[in-house]
Amino acid sequence: MISTELVTLPANGAEQPFLNCRVAGPKGAPLLLFLHGFPEAAFVWDELLAHFSEHYRCVAPNLRGYPGSYAPADVKAYRAQVVLGDLIALIRQQAVTPDTPAAAVIAHDWGGALAWGLAAAAPQCMQRLVILNAPHPGLFLAALRDDPTQQAASSYMNLLRQPGIEPQLSANDFEQMWAFFERFGGATWLTPGLRAQYRQAWSATPTPIDGVATASSALTGPLNYYRASPLHPPSSPSDPINTLQLPDALLQVNVPTSVIWGEADTALPPSLLDGLERHVPDLHITRLPRATHWLVHEAPAEVRAAITAALHR
Repeated sequence: MISTELVTLPANGAEQPFLNCRVAGPKGAPLLLFLHGFPEAAFVWDELLAHFSEHYRCVAPNLRGYPGSYAPADVKAYRAQVVLGDLIALIRQQAVTPDTPAAAVIAHDWGGALAWGLAAAAPQCMQRLVILNAPHPGLFLAALRDDPTQQAASSYMNLLRQPGIEPQLSANDFEQMWAFFERFGGATWLTPGLRAQYRQAWSATPTPIDGVATASSALTGPLNYYRASPLHPPSSPSDPINTLQLPDALLQVNVPTSVIWGEADTALPPSLLDGLERHVPDLHITRLPRATHWLVHEAPAEVRAAITAALHR
């Protein structure tokens, strides 16, 4: 059975973060942490939570800013090091003991971007990492800065960074939001039931936060990840990404890593895997030639099998 739990995290200064989580499996079992991307939410992992919950404690949070979770309005509250603090605290709380690593962190898209950072900065938090169509930050930085094809494919990121874009994205029953699914590989998997879950997530009222300005829209928190990140196509010759250098401490991943990649992804092409072994010594790549960015929905059996293999590798 999958249930919803509101997990309150330890206070971080004036912040008292909380995460709305989908959970399944017995407490005390090895922890699998599932991290979703944009414009999704924790519910996209439900089938995998149900499948793996016989042997694992499966936890899929709505990330900071997403429905039912801590959603401040301030863009700075979505910087990577802040959100990683949420994830480290969640693992310590949900694992068998506070010092027990997660058996695996399994992550897609923005969740994957966070998971790369978590594995580099806090490898003691996980035994293994499983990434689904989320580029390593060093390789993504180089592509965004130097590759015109990647700059064009990622041009939507600069749209999402614009202040006040939320009403435009929610207009006409979220017409532009549905386009993200269709643009990045079609959306034949997008059933009426799934559409209803997405529509509910995008229109939810953010939970009020005592003493902190709360996001005014369900889209503000998700968009703030783009606004807070230095990784986006350059918008001018003086854009900071043109001279940005990421320290090795944020690039080297020293945990066993399995990457599952839908190679028909038009936003994040498989060329982003080239050279990954330089940053990830213990690496295994599973390629799904016909799957797009939305591989969890399009190829559930293949994704499930690849995750199972990763857990036993």
